[in-house]
Amino acid sequence: MPRPRRLEPAGVALHVIQRGNNRAACFFGDIDRRFYLKCLAEYAERRGCAVHAYALMSNHVHLLLTPSETGGVSLMMQDIGRRYVRIVNKFQARTGTLWEGRFKSNLIDSDTYLLTCHRYIELNPVRAGMVLAPTDYPWTSHTYYAYGKSDRLISEHPVYINLAVSPEVRRRRFLSLFDQPFVERELSKLRTAVNKGWPLGSDEFVDRMGTVLGRSVRPARRGRPPNERA
Repeated sequence: MPRPRRLEPAGVALHVIQRGNNRAACFFGDIDRRFYLKCLAEYAERRGCAVHAYALMSNHVHLLLTPSETGGVSLMMQDIGRRYVRIVNKFQARTGTLWEGRFKSNLIDSDTYLLTCHRYIELNPVRAGMVLAPTDYPWTSHTYYAYGKSDRLISEHPVYINLAVSPEVRRRRFLSLFDQPFVERELSKLRTAVNKGWPLGSDEFVDRMGTVLGRSVRPARRGRPPNERA
C-alpha cells in the first residue's frame, strides 16, 4: 500500500517530530546537538523553511516551521538526515539507521494553534521531568524568546510578532502564556494530530487545506460504511 503524500503546502506552519529508531537516543552528547542545529540552520535556509521553535530531546526532535515552497520540509529533513547520521555514525563508531522511519508532521492553523503548539514544544523538557522550568533547558528555542539570546536559526512567526509592537512587551506577553497549564485534552489533541498527520485547527482551516491540496484531509470515519439500503 503506497504511503500517503505529506501535507506540506507552502506558507502553512508545520509541527514536525523526528524520533530515534526504536525510541533509542539520537543525541549522544551536546556536540551532537550543536551539530544537529548547525545542519538544521544550513538546510532550512537552503530549502526555504522558516524555523519558529524547536526542542532537542534525548531521543526525538520537535520543530515548528513554515516552508516557503511545497515539499520544502521533506527535502530539508532528508538533507539533515543524510548528513547528521553519516557524521554521528562515524564518531560514535556505529552503523545503520538512527531515525525511526519517516518523520511525523501535521499542519497548524496559525490563527488558533500556532502559539499553543509553540508552547507545547518548548515545554517538552518540563513534561519529561528533565527540568523544572523551560528556561533551565538549553536545547530549545525558549532561551531566544525568554532572554533574547542570539539564535540565527529562529525566524519569528507573524503571530508572535503581532503580540505587541514593542519587542519587550511582545516577549512578556508570550512568556505569560507559560503560566497557563496544559489540560490533558489539549495535550491529547496535539499529540494525536501530529502522530496521525491530521491538520490542527478550525473547521474552516481544515476545509481550506483540503481545497488547497485537492483531497480530503479530515480523519476517516470509524466503523463500517453505512448501508445505503437502510
